[in-house]
Amino acid sequence: MTFTVLTLFPEMFSALLLGGIIKRAVESKCIAIETVDIRDFATNRHRTVDDRPYGGGCGMVMKPEPLARAIRHAKQKHPEARTVLLTPQGRLFDQRVARRVAQYTGLVLICGRYEGVDERVSLLVDEELSIGDYVLTGGEIAAMVVIDVVSRLIPGVLGNVRSADEESFSSGLLEYPQYTRPRSFEGAQVPDILLSGNHLAIKQWRRRVSLARTLAKRPDLLFRESLTPEDIEFLKKIHRDIEAIIERHMQAP
Repeated sequence: MTFTVLTLFPEMFSALLLGGIIKRAVESKCIAIETVDIRDFATNRHRTVDDRPYGGGCGMVMKPEPLARAIRHAKQKHPEARTVLLTPQGRLFDQRVARRVAQYTGLVLICGRYEGVDERVSLLVDEELSIGDYVLTGGEIAAMVVIDVVSRLIPGVLGNVRSADEESFSSGLLEYPQYTRPRSFEGAQVPDILLSGNHLAIKQWRRRVSLARTLAKRPDLLFRESLTPEDIEFLKKIHRDIEAIIERHMQAP
């Protein structure tokens, strides 16, 4: 997977290569990260890439010509890559979208700035993505999020394939709690089941805790997850327990 980032601030992406999984992924050639400075495709001596919006309004808008030239430059080098504009108006980038995107051979990520990009640039874009319902100063941070999330799904990037499969959202549920040494920390104990050596029981416990945690914190995810009959029975038990607690308190004097 090759990530080609079109940006006004290419130096920001050097932080991705300072250490950690992304640095190792680049060094092992599982992924490649390229940056393209949009200003290099401006035609005047001031390297102008923005202008006032037609119709009036605050701020500046990124001009279509430099962006179009930058996009075509990137696509000429990577013709099979998908062109993605990072924008608050895009489809929400979640784990399901990340899994789909990870199947591509390359991504051209366009980082907007100012009040956004000229609408006509959309003619050169394959899809628009948003990392959340909030406004960032620019698309660079959003691009870094996409690179980080998608890279973890590329074969060979993570040492243990199960690491990606078992994390929150990868299964559709929030991840089960994790523990390490010491066994006791300030009075809080590691659950005995995790020390039992019974791998089947541990797997069942983790699944149930994931279900309970998702129900408590992100119940919306359960509507999208494929649940087994055992999952449904466990959730029914939680429902019965909650009803019993409510009924008991309602009957209390």
